[in-house]
Amino acid sequence: GGGFYNHDVHEVLRLYGCLRLACGWILWHVRAVDDGRFRRSVCEALSICYVLQALAVCRAQFTDRHTYVNWVAIAVLVILASAYGSFRFRRGGNLIKIYELPTGGPGASAYDA
Repeated sequence: GGGFYNHDVHEVLRLYGCLRLACGWILWHVRAVDDGRFRRSVCEALSICYVLQALAVCRAQFTDRHTYVNWVAIAVLVILASAYGSFRFRRGGNLIKIYELPTGGPGASAYDA
């Protein structure tokens, strides 16, 4: 074909694809983790990650080439960011439960030991 091929762009896309697959694999296995603080941190990190990606694509859309693919990417990234963000921050962040065992701290009785 007579299309333009840029090896550097292709390489970056392959690396990004590997990163997305690795992130998906990590998230698949995090499902079994019971630590609520860890789950909250993962949701915060993913929400921020998708916001930053959406901002990067917005910058590309408004400063470089204007394409419909960018708008689709922006929409998908904003949806993902808001999904993780709402799961983490909606209802004061209480959608992800944190269960703690009683400790022998102040006010603990002999029955707690």
